[in-house]
Amino acid sequence: MVKRRVETMEENRRRLIAAARRAFTEKGYAAASMDDLTAEVGLTRGALYHNFGDKRGLLAAVVEQIDMEMASRAQEIGARAGDGWQGLLAEGAAYIEMALDPEVQRIVLLDGPAVLGDPSQWPSQSSCLQATRQTAERLIAQGVLKPVDPEAAARLLNGAALNAALWIAASDEPQHVLPKAVEAFGALAAGLLKTSA
Repeated sequence: MVKRRVETMEENRRRLIAAARRAFTEKGYAAASMDDLTAEVGLTRGALYHNFGDKRGLLAAVVEQIDMEMASRAQEIGARAGDGWQGLLAEGAAYIEMALDPEVQRIVLLDGPAVLGDPSQWPSQSSCLQATRQTAERLIAQGVLKPVDPEAAARLLNGAALNAALWIAASDEPQHVLPKAVEAFGALAAGLLKTSA
């Protein structure tokens, strides 16, 4: 009985997040109606409030899900790039390029910061930061990067990628801004490289 109730709650949560992703992408957070959203999945507003507290809580859950998917996608691309340094660059560039995805652009980069505040404070960004920090620690230990503080390096790399993505999302010409942002990200990151004497 309890197991079935937990499964039902998880299923309701999953359905609400999926419906919200569609609604927030198509209409934007402000214009998305919670009544339409809950009716679409055959649930009541009570189910929404029980699972997420309110519309803002639902947005936070959607942003976290998409942000984690973005991080996973960027890490997969980085892993295929070869060595640790090329992987780090590829991961950052992949994250920046995701700003062209309409769902990422609308929900994570435009509505998310407007409603939820500073993205660097989001829990999903903290896990990205830890992954970048571990990569920086490894590259410093291998002598690839300068012996700087790995957390500082990770925060600056993640901040540069995030701000580049925000710039692209807010741009009237995102396709024109993208190559400039990726090139500048690479140049900034290269400043961390240890030069051989």
